[in-house]
Amino acid sequence: MNSISEKEKRLFEALDKLKNLDKLKSDKILELENLENQKNQLEIEKKEIEGKYDLLKQENESLKEKFDDLKSREIEERKKEDKFSQKIDELNQETDNLMDEIDKWQM
Repeated sequence: MNSISEKEKRLFEALDKLKNLDKLKSDKILELENLENQKNQLEIEKKEIEGKYDLLKQENESLKEKFDDLKSREIEERKKEDKFSQKIDELNQETDNLMDEIDKWQM
C-alpha cells in the first residue's frame, strides 16, 4: 500500500510540475510576444530616424553647395576689388605724375 501512495504522491508532484511548466510556457510566450512588439516598434523608429537622417544629409549637401558658391563669389568679388584698387592706385600715380609735369611747366 505504501508503494501505491508513494506512486500517487509522485504522480501528483509530476502533475504539479507539468502545470507549472504550462504556466511558465504561457509566460514565456507572452514575454516573447512583448519582445516581438518592442522589436517591431524599434524597427519602425529606426526607419523614421533613417529617413530623417537622409533628409538632413541632403540638406547638408545643399547647404555645402550654397556655401561653396558664396565662397566662390566672395573670392571673385575680392579679386575685382583688388583689381579696382590697383587701377585706382595706377590712376593716382598717373595723376601725381601729371601734377608734377604741370608744376614743372609752370615754373
